[in-house]
Amino acid sequence: MQLIGNKDNGFPKVITGMRRCGKSYLLKEIYIEYLISQGIDKNHILVIELDDDRNVLYRNPIALGKYVREFCNDSSMYYVFIDEIQLVFNILNPSLTKGEIIPAKTNDTEIVSFVDVILGLSREKNIDLYVTGSNSKMLSSDIITEFRDKAVNITIAPLSFDEFYKYRGISEIEAIYEYMQYGGMPLAVLKAEDEKKEYLKNLFETTYFRDIIERNHLRKSESLDELCNILSESTGQLLNSEKLANTYKSVKKEGIDKHTVEKYIDYFKDSFLIREARRFDLKGRQEIGALRKYYFEDTGLRNARLNFVYPDEGQMLENIVFNELQYNGYSVCVGEFDSIEKDVNGKSVRKTNEVDFYAVKGNRRMYIQVTADMTDAKTKEREIRPYILLNDQIQKIIVVNKPIKEMLDDKGFMIVGITEFLLRFIK
Repeated sequence: MQLIGNKDNGFPKVITGMRRCGKSYLLKEIYIEYLISQGIDKNHILVIELDDDRNVLYRNPIALGKYVREFCNDSSMYYVFIDEIQLVFNILNPSLTKGEIIPAKTNDTEIVSFVDVILGLSREKNIDLYVTGSNSKMLSSDIITEFRDKAVNITIAPLSFDEFYKYRGISEIEAIYEYMQYGGMPLAVLKAEDEKKEYLKNLFETTYFRDIIERNHLRKSESLDELCNILSESTGQLLNSEKLANTYKSVKKEGIDKHTVEKYIDYFKDSFLIREARRFDLKGRQEIGALRKYYFEDTGLRNARLNFVYPDEGQMLENIVFNELQYNGYSVCVGEFDSIEKDVNGKSVRKTNEVDFYAVKGNRRMYIQVTADMTDAKTKEREIRPYILLNDQIQKIIVVNKPIKEMLDDKGFMIVGITEFLLRFIK
């Protein structure tokens, strides 16, 4: 709907998201089919796949811009789709090199980049431009500044649970367990169970890791690989670079410094493999500390790192809830606050309390605790304790892996089943 709504609006449409999540299919199959159904001439549609070896010449920004303009050679409207735009390399401004094409170095300032190509082509009155990319640095703060009010940014993710459930046509209970295990990568959803596992495992080696290594000029992937495993095992845990470096050392019996850890985490984020959840002081109303939680963009990919050993349901449910809240337009962070309490000796001590998520969308605000089961008394006490201490007017919700609709417990807190929460409650 975003594509249709922004058609012919005079701005380039920049579509980002992880590789194999369906960006190209959305554009080249579904959207182009829509254009043709609306009477657009096929000869006025140009698709350039920059990850195809036949198009490597167009990774040169000057050559790319020239080719597109030559194709769109009359005053009629043309629809141009450029896939994997981040593969366009930066060159030195040809006016400074006597027209010679020279790749730019990192610190060069007088450069021509894919940004120049996008903005230049978008000024052509007969071109409606769509570009895709698999690297979130496309939308780094510097590039967003250059695109400000000049482009429409659309992010594509794997299938949401709602989309997955509607496609599969199975019961809600069956759907949530399948989704927890294998996620929503479009091609994985289409495969048989054994094929799903191999496909998701291979994605890391043949696509994501290869891209990260090549893009960032890494010599080997062993440290990257192990750090990814550690993040998989630690889904939903509060982490920082020092803690991850120490965990790596205990696993591998060799050192890795925290700066390398920070760099590798940035690589994962840039490839849309993981998302970061920051902490928010629920009483002080401000962001706090260096500790973060990391969630995978797709639970199937996370489980592939662990060889599909039966996952911790709580971790997977938490990962899914985090993703789905963001899919549905909520701003999400990890909630924390301190309380002063008496210890067994009657001494006042400071304790830190955590709420899984604090979610905000417009005027709607929610605290959310996620748990696989609430039948155990200790589990229930642990989940509701922060809510009792907060004692404010924000809606307090406990999401459980049970097929139940909304209900209130004896303290007045909302309890809702996971599928009810994902399919209806947060809409």
